[in-house]
Amino acid sequence: MDQINWTNEIESRKLDLLVDTQNLLKIKSVMDEENSTEQAPFGEGVKKALDYMLELGKKDNFTVKSVDHVAGHIEMGEGKELIGILCHVDVVPEGDGWASDPFGAEIRDGKIFARGAVDDKGPTMAAYYAMKTIRELGLPLNKRVRMIIGTDEESDWRCVDRYFETEEMPTIGFAPDADFPIINAEKGIWDFALIQEPSSESDKGEVEIIDFSSGRRTNMVPDYASARVKLADPSTLTTQFTAYLKKHSLKGNAAIERDEALLELEGVSAHAMEPNNGVNAGLYLAAFLSELPLSAHAKTYFTFIQDQLLGDTRGNRLNIAFSDEITGELTLNAGKFSYSSRGEGMIGFSMRYPVTFDWEANKLKLEQQLPDFTVVTNSHSTPHYVDSDSFLIQTLKRVYEEETGEQADLLSIGGGTYARSLKEGVAFGPLFPGSEDIAHQKDEYIDIDDMLRAAAIYAHAIYELAK
Repeated sequence: MDQINWTNEIESRKLDLLVDTQNLLKIKSVMDEENSTEQAPFGEGVKKALDYMLELGKKDNFTVKSVDHVAGHIEMGEGKELIGILCHVDVVPEGDGWASDPFGAEIRDGKIFARGAVDDKGPTMAAYYAMKTIRELGLPLNKRVRMIIGTDEESDWRCVDRYFETEEMPTIGFAPDADFPIINAEKGIWDFALIQEPSSESDKGEVEIIDFSSGRRTNMVPDYASARVKLADPSTLTTQFTAYLKKHSLKGNAAIERDEALLELEGVSAHAMEPNNGVNAGLYLAAFLSELPLSAHAKTYFTFIQDQLLGDTRGNRLNIAFSDEITGELTLNAGKFSYSSRGEGMIGFSMRYPVTFDWEANKLKLEQQLPDFTVVTNSHSTPHYVDSDSFLIQTLKRVYEEETGEQADLLSIGGGTYARSLKEGVAFGPLFPGSEDIAHQKDEYIDIDDMLRAAAIYAHAIYELAK
């Protein structure tokens, strides 16, 4: 068989790929368990996105299967061995400040703008068209290729947990959900909360924090925070707040209603794997509140945030900072906050820690050195690492270098991809070196030319792995 020009094959399918990508992006597939049903456990939007992909696979004559409406797969090829392509169609909440409808999938300047464009609906469609191209070319495969589609990747991964309870585990595979060239090491991810018990004291302080909240997910830097504050003369507080915003070059608003002030502060959202890419609204508003004459209970909560967390995303002040040569520095994102004068205080974190970090020992250290808080683990995923000499990595290296003419260096990340669901799985694109990564940020986009390049690389890689 003559050598296949994968770039030309994908280019010939460009219009269909773009239409299908836009249609998928227009589905608001944000987790919505409050309105869940038996047919849509994670909400109607998430199920609609999963069904869209499965219907596409059915129309194109792939073998498709839904698993309890939380996951599914699209499969082609024959053989005993199974290669997995692990994708997800759920997205984080859109956040504020977009230049266009976050679910409008608008094309401008050679990019598609939408929540999920690069994480992970655009890459999912690129990988799907890679499979579709191979199938339409009638290329013989000695292994089965299965795209596994999850719907809970941005939360608790219950979709893949449920999927692999009954479905076959691929021998090897990749997730098109990060960076090129090849990511063979992923940090451990610890989602946990510090809980402060409700106060038994009657003292409310000169200034009472009625409620304070910020953040939707621990895996995002919160871009908004608000607090309702009660005091004798709220006008003095709003003046202080305005000066605080100006000092730190922040945006916000203060309003007065009788003896209460409503304080709002705007930040900049970013992915939890690098909190320094954002501006944490919760941390900044908490730091302002910490300087007020509060009750002892409130003072403990807000002063902890000011002293231990603001300006430190590496865990230095908590005495858990760590780094290794494989995966770099530990990062700590405070992503959710809640406090009320009547209830408990809570700070929710997403920690991304290096491969050689002793999680058990450092978890114990935190528990011992924080007597005012209880450490509660919500979820924990251990680090993931694939040896550079494996057949999977050597094949992907060769394909990437042939398609791009660039060296395929091995990378590590602080994000967690579905690749870690496999014993031998790696993250493989779609972002090329030097590309802007705005996953989880406003105005998220995928570059159309890069999406086409990625699809060509995926098609070549899938064929080489499965032929």
